[in-house]
Amino acid sequence: MAEAVILINAFEVPPEDAENFIAAWERTRDYLQTQPGYVETALHQAATPDAEFQFVNIARWQTADDFMAAIRSPGFLESAAGMSGYRPHPALYRVVRS
Repeated sequence: MAEAVILINAFEVPPEDAENFIAAWERTRDYLQTQPGYVETALHQAATPDAEFQFVNIARWQTADDFMAAIRSPGFLESAAGMSGYRPHPALYRVVRS
Protein backbone atom coordinates (compact mmCIF):
# COMPACT_ATOMS: atom_id res chain seq x y z
CA MET A 1 0.00 0.00 0.00
CA ALA A 2 1.33 3.45 -0.94
CA GLU A 3 2.21 5.82 1.86
CA ALA A 4 0.47 9.18 2.43
CA VAL A 5 2.60 12.26 1.83
CA ILE A 6 2.65 15.85 3.02
CA LEU A 7 3.44 18.68 0.62
CA ILE A 8 5.19 21.59 2.32
CA ASN A 9 5.57 24.52 -0.05
CA ALA A 10 6.97 27.87 1.08
CA PHE A 11 6.46 30.85 -1.23
CA GLU A 12 8.40 34.05 -1.84
CA VAL A 13 5.68 36.72 -1.83
CA PRO A 14 6.32 40.47 -1.55
CA PRO A 15 4.17 42.01 1.22
CA GLU A 16 2.22 44.17 -1.23
CA ASP A 17 1.17 41.04 -3.18
CA ALA A 18 -0.37 39.17 -0.22
CA GLU A 19 -4.02 39.51 -1.29
CA ASN A 20 -3.28 38.62 -4.93
CA PHE A 21 -1.28 35.60 -3.81
CA ILE A 22 -4.07 34.37 -1.51
CA ALA A 23 -6.62 34.67 -4.33
CA ALA A 24 -4.32 32.75 -6.71
CA TRP A 25 -3.72 30.09 -4.06
CA GLU A 26 -7.49 29.69 -3.58
CA ARG A 27 -8.03 29.13 -7.33
CA THR A 28 -5.29 26.50 -7.34
CA ARG A 29 -6.68 24.84 -4.20
CA ASP A 30 -10.16 24.73 -5.71
CA TYR A 31 -8.82 22.79 -8.67
CA LEU A 32 -6.54 20.45 -6.73
CA GLN A 33 -9.26 19.42 -4.28
CA THR A 34 -11.14 17.90 -7.22
CA GLN A 35 -8.20 15.59 -8.05
CA PRO A 36 -7.93 11.93 -6.99
CA GLY A 37 -5.88 11.45 -3.84
CA TYR A 38 -6.32 14.97 -2.47
CA VAL A 39 -6.97 14.94 1.28
CA GLU A 40 -6.67 18.52 2.59
CA THR A 41 -4.62 21.70 2.48
CA ALA A 42 -4.09 24.85 4.52
CA LEU A 43 -2.28 28.08 3.73
CA HIS A 44 -0.30 29.58 6.60
CA GLN A 45 0.88 33.19 6.86
CA ALA A 46 3.86 34.19 8.99
CA ALA A 47 2.99 35.86 12.28
CA THR A 48 5.88 38.31 11.88
CA PRO A 49 6.75 40.50 8.87
CA ASP A 50 10.45 39.55 8.95
CA ALA A 51 9.93 35.82 8.27
CA GLU A 52 11.85 34.57 5.25
CA PHE A 53 8.66 33.06 3.79
CA GLN A 54 5.40 34.90 4.43
CA PHE A 55 3.28 32.01 3.13
CA VAL A 56 3.59 28.24 3.56
CA ASN A 57 1.13 25.75 2.11
CA ILE A 58 0.78 22.37 3.80
CA ALA A 59 -1.25 19.73 1.97
CA ARG A 60 -1.93 16.04 2.51
CA TRP A 61 -2.20 13.60 -0.38
CA GLN A 62 -3.00 9.90 -0.32
CA THR A 63 0.15 9.11 -2.32
CA ALA A 64 3.05 10.89 -4.01
CA ASP A 65 1.79 9.49 -7.32
CA ASP A 66 -1.60 11.16 -6.76
CA PHE A 67 0.07 14.51 -6.13
CA MET A 68 2.33 14.20 -9.17
CA ALA A 69 -0.61 13.24 -11.39
CA ALA A 70 -2.59 16.25 -10.13
CA ILE A 71 0.15 18.77 -10.90
CA ARG A 72 0.69 17.19 -14.32
CA SER A 73 -3.02 17.23 -15.18
CA PRO A 74 -4.21 19.51 -18.00
CA GLY A 75 -6.18 21.83 -15.73
CA PHE A 76 -3.40 22.46 -13.22
CA LEU A 77 -1.38 24.98 -15.25
CA GLU A 78 -4.51 26.99 -15.96
CA SER A 79 -5.66 26.96 -12.33
CA ALA A 80 -2.19 27.85 -11.04
CA ALA A 81 -1.40 30.56 -13.61
CA GLY A 82 -1.86 33.32 -11.01
CA MET A 83 0.85 31.80 -8.84
CA SER A 84 3.54 31.84 -11.54
CA GLY A 85 5.06 35.09 -10.24
CA TYR A 86 5.73 33.71 -6.76
CA ARG A 87 8.75 31.46 -6.35
CA PRO A 88 7.77 28.17 -4.68
CA HIS A 89 9.96 25.91 -2.56
CA PRO A 90 8.03 22.59 -2.61
CA ALA A 91 8.91 19.18 -1.26
CA LEU A 92 7.00 16.03 -0.33
CA TYR A 93 7.47 14.62 3.18
CA ARG A 94 6.49 11.53 5.14
CA VAL A 95 5.80 11.48 8.86
CA VAL A 96 8.59 9.63 10.67
CA ARG A 97 7.66 10.46 14.29
CA SER A 98 4.73 11.94 16.13
